[in-house]
Amino acid sequence: MRESLWKSVLQLRQKSPLVHNITNYVVMNNTANALLAAGASPIMAHAHAEIEEMVSICGATVINIGTLDEYWIESMYKAAAKAQQLGKPWVLDPVGVGASNLRNTTVAELLKYRPTVIRGNASEIMALANAGGQTKGVDSTHQSVEAIASAKWLNENTGAVVCISGATDVIVSANQKILINNGHVMMTKVTGLGCTATALIGAFVASEPDNAEEATAAAMALLGIVGEIAVQQSEGPGSLQMHLLDKLYNITEDEFNTYLKVTIEND
Repeated sequence: MRESLWKSVLQLRQKSPLVHNITNYVVMNNTANALLAAGASPIMAHAHAEIEEMVSICGATVINIGTLDEYWIESMYKAAAKAQQLGKPWVLDPVGVGASNLRNTTVAELLKYRPTVIRGNASEIMALANAGGQTKGVDSTHQSVEAIASAKWLNENTGAVVCISGATDVIVSANQKILINNGHVMMTKVTGLGCTATALIGAFVASEPDNAEEATAAAMALLGIVGEIAVQQSEGPGSLQMHLLDKLYNITEDEFNTYLKVTIEND
């Protein structure tokens, strides 16, 4: 898998897919810059009149419920429905699900359109699967390994590849789990890096629409590795953001393979 994950990084750079994002106000600039640095082309669009056109021209759509309002919710429904109709990949980030009825009902409706990938922290994945997880705002109060049963349930009931992000990122599909142990605790002090991970997954599945599991693994490995390297050059979260973007842009094959910590468990 090590070789194939790096090939996914190169393929993303070569294809430079368009990625449509309906995401939250807090992270819009961060995620757009991360997509550009990794080699993709971001489009941030939520107007009802153009949603279906944007989904049609882009390789994938990312839907992030971080800052919900009624207008954007309708945009999300339109985008997810169009992606399903066209057979295009789309990625769901259920930010803060479990914290309010609005988030719960919105995500329940979105799941009907069968996302290609779902990425969330352990608490979000557990809440999404009605497994009794508790959320603390948008932070995780559980470890990623605790949410594996919930992720399996979501995979079985939606068909989505499910990514539980945490100290260990766990990617759950029908027959196996991919565990990635990259990243650094300082990354939790930069707002929106989970949302950045979701956006990168969107880019990778746009580049590899027929292999969502490996595309998700490549995205999570890339962000974790560049975070580890960037921390070494950073004095705190502010400079980490800058160095992380730089490393997304210029990471080498040697760096990627040296830092990559990935294991596969067959079910």
